[in-house]
Amino acid sequence: MVFTFLMWTLIFVLQKPVFLSIYGGFSNVFAVIRHGLPLDFSMAGYLSAIPGLLLVVSCLPIAILHKPKASRILMAIVGGWTAIGAVAVALSFVANLALYGYWGFPLDSTPIFFLFSSPSAAMASVEWWQGLLGIVSMAVVMAFILLLFHLLWRKWGGDVFVLKTNNWQWLPMLVVTALLFLPIRGGITVSTMNTGKAYFSSVQELNHAAVNPLFSFIESVGHSEDFASQYRFMGDKEAHKIYHELYNTPATDSISSVLRPGVKRPNIFIIVMESFSDTVTNVPGVTPNLNRLKKESVYFSRFYANSYRTDRGLVSVLMGYPSPATVSLMKYPKKTANMPSITAHLVKAGYEASYYYGGDADFTNMRSFLVNQGFRHITEDVDFPVSERLSKWGVPDHLLFRRAEKDLMTWPTNSKPRLTVIQTSSSHEPFDVPYHHLKNKILNAFAYSDSCVGGFINTLRKSNQWNNSLVILVPDHLGAWPEHADNFKPWRYHIPLIWTGGAIRQPMVVNTLGSQQDIAATLLSQLGIGHKDLLFSKDMFNTSVNHFAFFLPNDGIGMITEDDELLYDNQLKKTVYDTGKKGQNLKAGKALLQVLFDDISKR
Repeated sequence: MVFTFLMWTLIFVLQKPVFLSIYGGFSNVFAVIRHGLPLDFSMAGYLSAIPGLLLVVSCLPIAILHKPKASRILMAIVGGWTAIGAVAVALSFVANLALYGYWGFPLDSTPIFFLFSSPSAAMASVEWWQGLLGIVSMAVVMAFILLLFHLLWRKWGGDVFVLKTNNWQWLPMLVVTALLFLPIRGGITVSTMNTGKAYFSSVQELNHAAVNPLFSFIESVGHSEDFASQYRFMGDKEAHKIYHELYNTPATDSISSVLRPGVKRPNIFIIVMESFSDTVTNVPGVTPNLNRLKKESVYFSRFYANSYRTDRGLVSVLMGYPSPATVSLMKYPKKTANMPSITAHLVKAGYEASYYYGGDADFTNMRSFLVNQGFRHITEDVDFPVSERLSKWGVPDHLLFRRAEKDLMTWPTNSKPRLTVIQTSSSHEPFDVPYHHLKNKILNAFAYSDSCVGGFINTLRKSNQWNNSLVILVPDHLGAWPEHADNFKPWRYHIPLIWTGGAIRQPMVVNTLGSQQDIAATLLSQLGIGHKDLLFSKDMFNTSVNHFAFFLPNDGIGMITEDDELLYDNQLKKTVYDTGKKGQNLKAGKALLQVLFDDISKR
């Protein structure tokens, strides 16, 4: 059993230099291995526990256990357990290597959720050769692990379950097996084993290299629903006091209106743009339409994305809720059904709600998420001819907008006001678009999506709906450009927010700080609709409100005020970026995250 424990540990240690060869370089390999050992010991303990218990059983002074048939059965069980462990270790290792370049953090439960909700959409970003390489790599790693254990058993474990036992031999075996509790738990202190114990450097790639990917995945699965106990930075009373000070909204709502006089219930279009950011709009020649609209419209110049994935961003944009990076709230329809949203408020005010998406509406539980809010008309990939599902994500953006334009033309003149949400997808990896104007594949995809957005705005402008239309353009999350950017830098989350349409009074630049969850309160205030139930959303036009940007990097906190820009890493338990009045935003950011999880646990 001791050799089994050491063998698993060796396998986990060998993963570190492979990861570093791709993402971090070898200069800190020994530090990475040393700091990763606690997690490796813990995972090795889990994988050694079953063989250890079976060894104890085999040593008990019970005659039937020492017959050849019983010994073969016990050995077969150990072999099967080892094979399961080999599959789990190989899969987590290869998946972590493949996904880290896209996500920038260690493996968690997110891929499993995506695969079960919609396998085809989950694999949309994977080229065929990448899938084949992944399968081959996993097979090679699994074969390597099984070969090592085969050699181990040949040398030391051939008759491990046919020992000539006496009445006391089982006792030391039980003690040794029980000692596995120490590496599994991480010692005898109050603190139990967690991925944060592997963090040691200000360079995130080194911390992530030290993390055992299988442990990270299991921890994510096990803790995902335990909301009430997560992120306990301070006493509940203190945290809620800070929250109320930050969100102490006065009785008056928006001071200024950006809508033309007489516009009470405009048709509202929310265009959710995949992966756009200010950094991509600053690249010459890529987004001429968005850059033009910035000048012609209401442009929010200091606006931030809440998170890093579409399922998180949609919760923030549509529900006015800062979706945690470590939890996909779409995964919990019972909770999102109990949350207020823009759509629910507008439907109550007489609006009809429609949603357009070129992909699979069941991906990440999106359908239940939309239906719970009040969307009654959902257009998705299956509503288009097979010949139009040209990309791995389904229907390209120009065909998606064409469908929305076609439906727009059939609206009765005196129909109910409408909320229309259009979610683009073509500027998502693998960036395969029917457009070839720029050499860089990623920038070319953004240029294509920009042209589709611009074309839709031009079509709407020529229609009889323009004068009564408010169009809100917002990315779904942080941007995909430049590649391999640091997720713990505030500029990474800076995104454009543009309000345009014939319902807008005049162009203007809004320099107020805000983030995606603030769209809800800002929009509803413009329409004169109360939003007291939107606990984390602020009206960006209300000068009496505390204005700040609050966002959530993967297991981190972002908090930007006029005096301080701060990012805090919960795994590292350390502030990793802080400019201005250093430390000023730390307690407030922690309090908001704590109160957020309190609220999630009660939903």
